[in-house]
Amino acid sequence: MENSVTDQPLHPSEARLSPLDAVHVAAGAAFTDFAGWKMPVRYGSDLAEHETVRTAAGLFDLSHMAEFLVGGTHAAAFLDFALAGQASVIAPGRAKYSLLLAENGGILDDLVVYRLDDQHFWVVANAANHEVVAMALAERRASFDAIVDDETANCALIAIQGPEALAVLGRLESLSGVDLQSVPYYGIAQGSYGDANVLVARTGYTGEDGFELYLDVAAAPALWNDLVAAGAVACGLAARDTLRLEAGMPLYGHELSRETFPVQAGIGRVVALGKPGDFVGRAAVEAGPPVGARVLVGLTAEGKRAGRAEYPVLRDGGVIGEVTSGALSPTLGIPIAMAYVDPDAAAIGTELSLDVRGTAIPARVVSLPFYSRKAVS
Repeated sequence: MENSVTDQPLHPSEARLSPLDAVHVAAGAAFTDFAGWKMPVRYGSDLAEHETVRTAAGLFDLSHMAEFLVGGTHAAAFLDFALAGQASVIAPGRAKYSLLLAENGGILDDLVVYRLDDQHFWVVANAANHEVVAMALAERRASFDAIVDDETANCALIAIQGPEALAVLGRLESLSGVDLQSVPYYGIAQGSYGDANVLVARTGYTGEDGFELYLDVAAAPALWNDLVAAGAVACGLAARDTLRLEAGMPLYGHELSRETFPVQAGIGRVVALGKPGDFVGRAAVEAGPPVGARVLVGLTAEGKRAGRAEYPVLRDGGVIGEVTSGALSPTLGIPIAMAYVDPDAAAIGTELSLDVRGTAIPARVVSLPFYSRKAVS
């Protein structure tokens, strides 16, 4: 999920403000324009914030994300039709990563679907695609007894990520009604933070264990400050971007787009072709992308110069692909990238090059993710 993080100039009169904006200002954050929102890109060092998440507990403001409450007798059937995944098989208290497809099979957005109970689902979409998702869900529910409520303006989202996330979150005396230890990965529980209702999900976008907490905007500053007091360290969206890249997680607007079929991005498994009935994009997905369509691969390179988005990928001097995301990995200490390449250049171990500002840097196709906490620990 998400769109790329860059130091874009801010236009204060136009940018939407997070409910935590005053907290970030007081903490000395640097800000960026992110999908029309003023969001903290860093508080100090990107590298230090990245390392905090890999070794301790980092805190992120994700209140720019879009949230929809879907309910009704036909809520599950509606989502089965509207999305590529099969929401009806999600057990209450669990979640699935899913896709919103166009009729032509391209990806309109990637999102997470949580099932709260038999008739209620919590759907979380990317900030930049908020209106696209809202419009698509509204259009696709026409023949279903289902209601879609856009809760984005009422909801704050705070993520705590890292190996110490569970311990830090467990220190909050004001958080009640949730047995954190029993919440499984891709699970969700409903509880209370003081007088506010809170959804506690064991999900994230960093490759580490962690939780994402959804609650009323008015309660968000107190929760953030409590988590900092309990040992979490505020982190910006720049660190979150390098964390997700190391974890091999696709980024909308880079690895995913309206022109991308799920199978090209290596997430064809998300499409539930075995579910009964039709869903938007089924026929196109079954037909598949054009012959020779490029596919997503992981690349590691030599030296310290990293390929960035839109840099060409070369083989024997010819362009056979393009980088979608790249960085010098803070954890691994080598350049890493994801790129779309011609199918005959996608095999693991294939030797390629990255055109880094006119210099061909040797690179090799590797399996994703680049980093796994189970493998490293």
